Amino acid sequence: MAFRNPSFAALRALESAARHLNFTRAAEENNITQSAISHQIRHLEELWGLKLFDRPSRGLVLTRNGQVLAPLIRKFIFDLGTALEALSLDDKRTPLKVDMLQSFSIKWLVPRLGKFHDEHPEIDVWISTHDQLVDFSRGDVEVAIRLGHGNYPELASTLLLQEHVFPVCSLGFLEQYDILNEPADLLKVPLLLRLGDPAHPNWEDWFEKANVRDTLPTEGTRFPDTNMALQAAMEGQGVALARSAHVGDDLKAGNLVRLFDIDYPSGVSYYLVCPEANKNQPKVAAFRKWLLAEAAIVQDEYDKTAGIVFERVKAN
Repeated sequence: MAFRNPSFAALRALESAARHLNFTRAAEENNITQSAISHQIRHLEELWGLKLFDRPSRGLVLTRNGQVLAPLIRKFIFDLGTALEALSLDDKRTPLKVDMLQSFSIKWLVPRLGKFHDEHPEIDVWISTHDQLVDFSRGDVEVAIRLGHGNYPELASTLLLQEHVFPVCSLGFLEQYDILNEPADLLKVPLLLRLGDPAHPNWEDWFEKANVRDTLPTEGTRFPDTNMALQAAMEGQGVALARSAHVGDDLKAGNLVRLFDIDYPSGVSYYLVCPEANKNQPKVAAFRKWLLAEAAIVQDEYDKTAGIVFERVKAN
């Protein structure tokens, strides 16, 4: 037997009447008259050929048919409302396409990104990673986080993080090599070396800052990526030079410990970069404001703990 489809208004009337067992309260809930509710229920009963309510002298009682159909209709209305709400939110969501170095993404941004999503659930951050400068004219990136000097012609750039460079190792390595009492002692242990761009941290600069003039090592494990060197340090394979932004979380977690209270400022810094036309877009402005706030927290933590870490390590 084929049944004709009812109107949604009629289904809402049935659901409300079944829940309240009162046409007056159902009418108030739907902002219509009691007679309109009665008409909708009568329309359904005629449409389906099923009696839905018994009407004793006082109140309403669902028939067996009504008891079967009411929860099904209630679930349908709830599921439909949930789906429509989700679709509405999807329409309001907007992506923000951000490009950066993979090492910065892994070590700094991704661990903090959940906080941005909590503050701005309407913005979806789409991350891509490249070592080269991005071509904004292609349209596949809207903002970028770059490591450099901030001189990006025809682009808006905002200083995000200034970093400090210092040696780190695992606690296990420090216990194995208990001879690390002064900077020159590092020449007696495996040092993890970084290949590539001279702008990256290098041992020559750190030893010069530490007033160590001895011949520096030229042999040792070399890595093309900062994260590889830091992972090797965490595994107890040697001492790595680290940037403060890359190791802050690992230092707090105890995965790495800092050696000595000697550092030097990195020659390059992290900048948020975008075309001038993008900088005032609400999603870009929101991301920039959040990034600067997070960077300020990181810088404050570094300023407060730089010496403390050294004293704790030295005591071991």
